[in-house]
Amino acid sequence: MMSSRLSVWMYSIFFVLICMFYKCTARNRDTLMELSLQEYFSILQTGKTSLVYFSQDDITVFLEELKKAAGPLCSYGISVAKVNCAKEEASKYCGKENDLTKAYLFRALLFNEIKYITSLDDFENIENAMKGKTNIALIYVRAIGTPEHRAVMETAFVYGTAYQFVLTTETALLEGIGAENSDIISGSLFFFHCKVVLDLTQKCRKTLLEQPLTILNIHRFLKLMDAPLLTEITDDPEKVSTIHLQLGLPLIFILSQQTTYEADKNTAERVAWHLRGKAGITLLLKDSSDLNIPAHANVIFKRAEKGVPVDFLFLHDANSIISLVENNVPIQNNEPVKEYEEGEMETLNLGIQDDQVVETVYRDRKRNLPLELIIELTEETFNSIIMNTSSSIVLFYANWEAVSLAFLQSYVDVAIKLKGVSNMLFTRLNCGDWSNVCTKQNVTEYPVIKIFKAGEKPVIYTGMLETEYLLKFIRLNRISCPVKIVTIEEAEEYLNGELYKELTSYSSVSILGVFSSSMTKEKENFIEAGNSLKGYVITGFYSEEDALILSKKYAVTLPALLLARHKEGKIDSVLLSNSDAKDIVQIIKSALLEIFPEITVENLPFYLRLQKPLLIFFRDGNLNDKDEIEMLPLVKQKHLETLIPCWLNLKTTPVGRGILKAYFKHLPPLPLLVLVDLHIQGQVSAFPLDQTINEKNILLWLQRLETGLESPITTLSDEEWKPPLPAYNFLSRMDATVPYTEIAQFPTKNMFSCAKTTDLQQHDKGHSEDKSVIRKERA
Repeated sequence: MMSSRLSVWMYSIFFVLICMFYKCTARNRDTLMELSLQEYFSILQTGKTSLVYFSQDDITVFLEELKKAAGPLCSYGISVAKVNCAKEEASKYCGKENDLTKAYLFRALLFNEIKYITSLDDFENIENAMKGKTNIALIYVRAIGTPEHRAVMETAFVYGTAYQFVLTTETALLEGIGAENSDIISGSLFFFHCKVVLDLTQKCRKTLLEQPLTILNIHRFLKLMDAPLLTEITDDPEKVSTIHLQLGLPLIFILSQQTTYEADKNTAERVAWHLRGKAGITLLLKDSSDLNIPAHANVIFKRAEKGVPVDFLFLHDANSIISLVENNVPIQNNEPVKEYEEGEMETLNLGIQDDQVVETVYRDRKRNLPLELIIELTEETFNSIIMNTSSSIVLFYANWEAVSLAFLQSYVDVAIKLKGVSNMLFTRLNCGDWSNVCTKQNVTEYPVIKIFKAGEKPVIYTGMLETEYLLKFIRLNRISCPVKIVTIEEAEEYLNGELYKELTSYSSVSILGVFSSSMTKEKENFIEAGNSLKGYVITGFYSEEDALILSKKYAVTLPALLLARHKEGKIDSVLLSNSDAKDIVQIIKSALLEIFPEITVENLPFYLRLQKPLLIFFRDGNLNDKDEIEMLPLVKQKHLETLIPCWLNLKTTPVGRGILKAYFKHLPPLPLLVLVDLHIQGQVSAFPLDQTINEKNILLWLQRLETGLESPITTLSDEEWKPPLPAYNFLSRMDATVPYTEIAQFPTKNMFSCAKTTDLQQHDKGHSEDKSVIRKERA
């Protein structure tokens, strides 16, 4: 009896001490409480996090700074206290002289803040227990210890008393709550609104965080979840500010009047639930306000940017309002609606991530990929399937990595396009599950494509991670390059593009090596070069006894290359004397550069390496006959040898619009000719908009630029463009892998010993007349 009373008395004392401590802290957050060790450790047992300073002699400067920190730390649930060791008995915190000026952070373990669960039943029990009390943050992570898991733990440390955090690594649980594509996401957070649920038979509504699990994103998301679902105002929308605007989200005003108030409120609540975490929703009562609002408008859209006027819209239903935000575009209808410029559309883009690849994965995460077309390999099945298939394409990827997931979509698209093609098997191997197989295959980064053919070394794809480029690579790999040509007639068909007519759209140049039967070493070098370019260009060789017939017809000394350019309808010839395999590769790569190329994302780095100014012809579509009549003569007559004449299609390469806006501060009328000197002065000059783009005017304009009579429209900054992190240096990765990398190491002028170009039409079967020869010797 006495013992029981004593226990009650001791707990009462501890409770009073705790209350005194927090009461004093509440009254003056900048005041440090001086406690004994016994008093402090009694407080510590409550599970609170505290910063404690142990000292014998008060260090005035440090104590003043500690007092200043007490207030901000209190906002994060961290109390600050001081223990005077001069009044205490020896302990591990007051035991050594060096320790008497140290502060210790006593951090509470997150036992109650985060509950780990493995089944849907576990979650339903927690959900029922939290109804009417606390909201739930359910988090899925791939594994414990990942960056997403760390972000969750850091957040729960701060918000653990405000919400019930629940953690799982089971994808089956996510499927049980209705989450989609749970097998390919690295982490998800679902916020369950249980605090407002008073009926235990009712399910808690949930909201998904649609951004990566980072501390900043989670903090921002929780702030939005605490915001009111719907607010009602009568004020001027221009003057209204909410947490949504402060966090960079738009604010939607749904206009209402007294006669339709209930219906409008129901619509607003429905929209608010759909857009929770994406936009703020406000019901604006027009009857109670004296606002200048257009009669046709029933929705007002306000962006987060300061100084941007609101937009008055007419939208037919709730789905139109939801689509306005989720699709980032205005809804077109017959009523007057604000017309959005492209720059304004960029401000409406609410879900942009720092990493555009990650953004793509998250935006397409609900897309159902037909993975049944692609066989999933394992450690047990890899060797047997590869060895028993004549041609296997293997995607080595990681299901947690954003680039892999983005490329997986392109890989599936290629499989769909080639569905039904015989002797071609599409497979995939998840290196996250089968790392041993990937290590044996020397796969150290993801994603990687390899093509395995019976009796041949595997071929690695090093091109762009995009559907059309991969499709081209696979199509061209169907040919066992270099192709052995056995007759003169077959050689002519090859050069005319008839032998592989279905592939000429993928390779605009066909390469034919011509050797006498005794040139064994030269032929071996060419075959080695052809193998290294497999999948990028069609190569063949002819080494029969009558090879001199081709030599005479195309006026070239053996060994030689014949380059058939199908688009231009011409054949160039190149001498191969004393050329090893590496030299031949570089000659072929250089030959693939066009004289008037279309600039694309893929080939721009190769032309930039030539260190010449770019003469870019911007068009909103493909070239027409008039363009070619004006531009091609300038190129062929060598008037533009010091430049790289090229053209850019804004429809297929829309980044060109951004380039023009950077030069002109607006989008000028097209077509347009621009000279860009990236390598020396950084000047950008534009062909006069009031002049006709023709051969004569272009030459006069270039002469005026050279003599300084024309001024540039802008000068580019000489600031070096660097990736934000080494991992984002995608251009260096391209340089390390693409097959055209070493092209800049070769001369750019007079680099070939070429014969006269002749029309393909003049080389139909049966023609054997010798043509006059014009030869350019090496510089």
